[in-house]
Amino acid sequence: MLSISMVFFTSCDDDESALNYISFEEFDYETVVVDVNGSATQDVVVYFSNTSGSDRSFNIEVDASSTAAAGSYDVPSAVTVPGGSNKGVFTVTMSDVDLGIGVNSLLLNFENADGVFSGDSKEINYIQACTEVIATLEIAFDAYGSETGWDVIDSLGGVVVSGPGYADGQVSVTESISLCAGRDYILVFKDSYGDGMSGSYTLTIDGEVKVSGPGVDFATEESNDFDTN
Repeated sequence: MLSISMVFFTSCDDDESALNYISFEEFDYETVVVDVNGSATQDVVVYFSNTSGSDRSFNIEVDASSTAAAGSYDVPSAVTVPGGSNKGVFTVTMSDVDLGIGVNSLLLNFENADGVFSGDSKEINYIQACTEVIATLEIAFDAYGSETGWDVIDSLGGVVVSGPGYADGQVSVTESISLCAGRDYILVFKDSYGDGMSGSYTLTIDGEVKVSGPGVDFATEESNDFDTN
C-alpha cells in the first residue's frame, strides 16, 4: 500500500507514465430542490492524478440505474481538466419535467478510457419543490365496502397514498389527501371482487371536481388522470 501511495502522490508535474486516475470529488451533495416549472444547477468537481501542460478531456455517462425522470436533466458529454491543473468542473442542470413527488436519483460515471482508472459513481438527488394542496376524496359505498380500495400515483409511477378496503355496510367516507401543487397524478380506484361498485366516488381540490366515477366499464379497477394546477 505504501509503494502504491508513493507512486500516486509523486505522479504530478507532467509524469504521464505514472498512474492515471480520474475521480469525482469525495463530497455528498444535498438534495437539490427544483422550483415548479423551473430549473436548478449543480457543479460537479473532478480530480485527475497528475497535471499536464495541455487540456485533457474525459467523457461522462449517465448510469443506467439512475431513477431520475427522463428529460429532467442535462449532463455534458465530457469534462475538461485544464493544462497546468489536476481539477476540472462541469455543471448538471435539473429541470421540472415529470419530476413526480419522489426523489430523482442521477448517477454519473466516467466512460472507460485506455490507461485511465476511474473512481466511484457520483450521485445527485433532486426533488420538485412542493406547495401542499389538500384533495378531498368522497366515497359512497355499495354494500361491499371491504372490496373497495384506491391508490394515488405520481408521474414517476410511485404510489403517493393508498386507501384500504373498508367495512361492509359502511355508507360513506371522506378522505383528505396531501398532494403537491402543479403536478400530474392518477387515481386508481379498485374493486377486489372484480364486479365494480354501484356506489360512487369524487375527488375535489378547492371545490373543483377533478375525478368522478365509477365509469361504465369499471370491473377490477379504473384509472383517472388529474392534476393539481
